[in-house]
Amino acid sequence: MIDPKLLRQATADVAKNLARRGFVFDADAYLSLEVERKSLQIETERLQAERNTSAKRVGKAKAAGDDVAPLLAAVKDLGAKLEQAESSLQRVQTALRDIELGLPNLLSEHVPDGADESANVEVRQWGAPRSFDFPVRDHIDIGTQLGMLDFDAAAEMSGSRFAVMHGGLARLQRALIQFMLDTHSNEHGYEETYVPYLVHERALLGTGQLPKFEADLFRTTTETPFYLIPTAEVPLSNLARDRIFEAGELPRQYVAHTPCFRSEAGSYGQDTRGMIRQHQFEKVELVHLVPAQDSDKALEALTAHAEVILQRLQLPYRVVALCAGDVGFGAAQTFDIEVWLPGQERYREISSCSNCTDFQARRMQARVRNKDSGKPELLHTLNGSGVAAGRALIAVMENYQQADGSIEVPEVLRPYMGGASEIRVRD
Repeated sequence: MIDPKLLRQATADVAKNLARRGFVFDADAYLSLEVERKSLQIETERLQAERNTSAKRVGKAKAAGDDVAPLLAAVKDLGAKLEQAESSLQRVQTALRDIELGLPNLLSEHVPDGADESANVEVRQWGAPRSFDFPVRDHIDIGTQLGMLDFDAAAEMSGSRFAVMHGGLARLQRALIQFMLDTHSNEHGYEETYVPYLVHERALLGTGQLPKFEADLFRTTTETPFYLIPTAEVPLSNLARDRIFEAGELPRQYVAHTPCFRSEAGSYGQDTRGMIRQHQFEKVELVHLVPAQDSDKALEALTAHAEVILQRLQLPYRVVALCAGDVGFGAAQTFDIEVWLPGQERYREISSCSNCTDFQARRMQARVRNKDSGKPELLHTLNGSGVAAGRALIAVMENYQQADGSIEVPEVLRPYMGGASEIRVRD
């Protein structure tokens, strides 16, 4: 959430920044509500003070044996006016809060201009796409021909955009996850964390998925509803909710493997084949909690940590700086890592590394104590996939496919696969 003080005092600058995204901020409507709020706030406080004074007068009159009927009538009248003023104030405060929760984060000055993904800027490439001397298959053909990927069985029990994996393919995904967790925790200093897969509304409000992305979430019908997490970013970031960290307690780096659940609302017709875009998928998520002055460096580190996974797997990729029109709602700056998929002959996103600055921290009241002033200040949150396990699996299947339909197991994954160097058709 953007600082309300900034919204009031630098409204034009905020509107100009958000316009880079293509977002229209109705500054006049916001300021008009703010003027109304101030007026109602003053009136409410005046009525509260007057009611308190009148109540004291009633007490004194009773003690003196005077007639208190006129005073009681006045107190009753003040009570009715106060109730009306408080109701009006609540209405305006709610309207202001709705506007504030609907505003995306302010963009970093480092974000390139552009309306959509066509304006994203390639920062670097690593590795070269492999040349095949046989017809290239996509992951769907590879998996089904191995007898280890079954979309029909998944559709029978759950509908479209689910998959069942068997044997070596299921083990390969597990190997990828274990490899990522070990690399990030043993080498990059992340604390491995197990988190809930079901969260309350306030957790999603804290990280910015609500209210904007309600349609993309799965929600239970229990009396107190839960939401299935769309990413482990939600529970990991909420570990800082309502906390004040001492200066020496930051940075914090968390890594967690979870399933993720998304309804994919609005993506009808996109990637309907295969495992690119599913309702349930696996991801290894990285979250940083840092002092404000360190978040730019933390974004570089976070991105580099995700890149290491692809480098160890020998998967060609590129890093792309997202333009203003493509940066996500809660992010101030984002680098996407896109892995090469031979079956599609294109790079596809496998990790999105974002600096959310104080946008989420303000919603969650996540703070760190300034070591010089001793005062609490909002910390900065960052998140990124390290990496998406399902898409990493696809990338390994397609980049390591062999002419006979088998899959070579990347060297770094073999210890997690019982030493197996290939995945072949089951006997």
